[in-house]
Amino acid sequence: MNRLRAAVAATALLSASWALAAYPERPIKLVVPWAAGGDTDNIYRAFQPHFQKHLGGTMVIANVGGASGTKGAKEAKDSPADGYTIFAVHDSIHSTFYTGVADVNSTDFQPICLVASTPSIVTASPKTPWTDMKALIADAKTRPGQVSVGATLGSTSHFFPALVEKAAGVKFKYVSYEGTAPRMNALLGSHIDLAESNLTQKGKVDAGQMKFLAIASDKRTPEAPNVPTLKELGIDVTYAVNRGLLAVKGTPPDVMAKLEAACAAAAKEPAFAAAMKDQGTLVNYLGAKDYAGFLTKNDGLNKDLAKDLGMLKR
Repeated sequence: MNRLRAAVAATALLSASWALAAYPERPIKLVVPWAAGGDTDNIYRAFQPHFQKHLGGTMVIANVGGASGTKGAKEAKDSPADGYTIFAVHDSIHSTFYTGVADVNSTDFQPICLVASTPSIVTASPKTPWTDMKALIADAKTRPGQVSVGATLGSTSHFFPALVEKAAGVKFKYVSYEGTAPRMNALLGSHIDLAESNLTQKGKVDAGQMKFLAIASDKRTPEAPNVPTLKELGIDVTYAVNRGLLAVKGTPPDVMAKLEAACAAAAKEPAFAAAMKDQGTLVNYLGAKDYAGFLTKNDGLNKDLAKDLGMLKR
């Protein structure tokens, strides 16, 4: 009987080891909940070849846009917990949940890793009269609710200007756009006055098609040294869009470990760091355990912000 038990245990161990060695046996789907060409899509298209190389399999990006990123979140959440569907997430998963836009939150997944953080910039249409942030705030105070801001409502592009609005004591008018690309097009066409953007738009700024007014980082960035921080202007706001990878809840531990190891190796690739620099983004790797703590803290911050803004629905 003891020999039989030992044989069964050995067979189970061998099967588990074979399954881990075989993973991934087929292509992995990386769900990006925004349209192709946006910031999140561009970051993960730069990350994907390094991730799949270290994972030892094929990874296919699936852009599942719609409903402020929540359509893709729901598809990822409802997928089998087998490691073949990965969710490319950013902070909007918290904000859309607490503002009632979505019923999916980060706690519905298992963290794999944090990958990158992108500082936000207050960006203006070229036809606006302001040459700096102080002029914008002064004007907004004389015309409450008249300076228009393009945003995906309930997402990071909404929460960031809402933080600025609160800290500066002004009131903006929000115009809804689904995703980064249409919001930037509206800004280029001067259909709106302001929008949240980042250093990916520097070329358009240099060409006079947009204006950077202030960046929400702790210190000025070398890529745009003439753009002041909000803090140095007396507006106490620091903000970045943080992007990471989540797995479906219940994914086997051995698969999770392999995913985390591949993510860690990919994040160290010099080519990825170079690509992120071109996009005004910082490589900001955190492993699964630290990323879990980061998500918990960020979730609480977004809930508090939604409450402060009178937008809390949950």
